[in-house]
This record gives sequence, structure tokens and C-alpha cells, in this order.
Amino acid sequence: MSKISTKNILKKIFKGKTDKKVKKKVSKKKVVKAKKAKKAKKIILKKVKKVVKKVSPKTTKIKKNVKVAETAAVQKVDNLRISKTNEVKPEIKKVKKQETEKREYKIKDHVVYPKHGVGQITEFKKINIGGIDVETYVIKFEKDKANGMVPVNKQSHLRPLATINQVNKCISILKSKPKIKRSMWSRRAQEYETKISSGKIYELAEVVRDLNKGDDLMVDQSYSERQLFEKAYERILSEFQLF
Repeated sequence: MSKISTKNILKKIFKGKTDKKVKKKVSKKKVVKAKKAKKAKKIILKKVKKVVKKVSPKTTKIKKNVKVAETAAVQKVDNLRISKTNEVKPEIKKVKKQETEKREYKIKDHVVYPKHGVGQITEFKKINIGGIDVETYVIKFEKDKANGMVPVNKQSHLRPLATINQVNKCISILKSKPKIKRSMWSRRAQEYETKISSGKIYELAEVVRDLNKGDDLMVDQSYSERQLFEKAYERILSEFQLF
């Protein structure tokens, strides 16, 4: 029979005990870690729930506001819609005639139209424009060799020929010294153009006076100056010739 050594037996016994102790320690550590992880999960879940609770009322408020806006828009659209039962069509009044005014001028009268100068009324004519009867003056401009029409209700744009007193005043203006402003020519040209297109005889005389440099100095004038001078001179001359 083989001898049984007590040392070997003791080693085996102690090894088994130590292994069991180590296993127990490891298992305890795992349990502790698992417990800690569960606690951490619970804490995180609580925090998430709190955040969700805080956010949820805001979202509900936004949803409510959106619903209120939608209902208001629908009500506006409904108000704009006219029900077919209560629908009232607006009455359209057709104007067949123009507003009548007394004629201030007669046939063969000479008148001044600001943008074209002196012209003579040749006839009265009715014209149908858009279903409306319009009574007009037919004016002949000999210089332009053209005819123009001015409605009777717009006869305030026309003016009669100047009187003898007005002509005498114009002559005194032409004899006076020119009043030339020290400004850019572009500005002065605009002022002269507005005076010419106004059709007022005194303003025409002022333009002729300011731009007239005599026969000897016509070369010093620019092309635009000569054009304005000739335009104003011909307008005022055509009015003077009728006296």
C-alpha cells in the first residue's frame, strides 16, 4: 500500500477553501456592482421623467396655440365667404354721357394750349370712348400742321389770347435786363422748360429775355439753349401776330 502524505491532503483541503472564498468574494462584488447599476438606472429614469414633465406642458401649450390659430383662420375664411342665399351683386351704373359744361369758346376762336401753343377751334365733335359720349373741341395748330381734341369738361387747360395790356407788359419784360441764376445749366434748362410748357405769356417773355444774346452772340449759345430760345420765341410771336 502506498503511503498517504498528510501534507498533500492538507494542501488540497486549504486550496478548496481558498477557492471557495475567492468565488464568494467575486460573487459579492458582482452583486454590489449590479445593485449600483440598478440604482443609477433608477436615478436616470427619475431625472428623465422630470424633464419630460417639464417639457410636456410647453408642447401642449404650443399645440393649443396652433389649434386656436387654425380655428381663427377658418373663421376668417368663413366670414369672407359670401353665402349664395344672401349674396347681393353690386349694381354697375353705365355712364352714357359726360358731365356737361358750358362752352366758353366758339368756332373760329383762337386759344392757347400750353404744350402746343396757339391754335384755332374748327368744330365741336362728339366721340364715343368706352361707351361714353364725350364732347370735344377740335383745335387746329397751323405751326405743327396737326389737329388736337380737348374735352369740353377739360377746357380749363385752355386759355384765351392775351389782351393788349398783357402784351404791353410782355414788351416791358423783354426790354428789361436778363436775370440769369448762377446755377447748373441742367437746372436752369428744366426751369425754362416748365415755364414754356405752362403757357403763361409772362413766363414765355422771361425765357426769351434771359436766353436772348443778340444776333452777334448766337454762336456762343449751346444747342439746347438755342432750342429753348426758339421754342419760347415762336410761341410768343404767334400770339403777338394775331393782334
